[in-house]
Amino acid sequence: MAEAETALGYEQARDELIEVVRKLEAGGTSLEDSLALWERGEELAAVCRHWLEGARARLDSALAAREAAGGE
Repeated sequence: MAEAETALGYEQARDELIEVVRKLEAGGTSLEDSLALWERGEELAAVCRHWLEGARARLDSALAAREAAGGE
């Protein structure tokens, strides 16, 4: 993933992805524009996945530490 892409926050990437999907669903764009939108959507989806995987790892780590400490 490009460094510029990882600089995007989750919410920013998600919001832009929503806009890309909206444009694709609306239609009326050329094939070239549609392909560019699709490619951008794939990049944004990867950014979102990156953030969500990181959040999941942090949550799993916190839960494991809590269990190791004997807490519930």
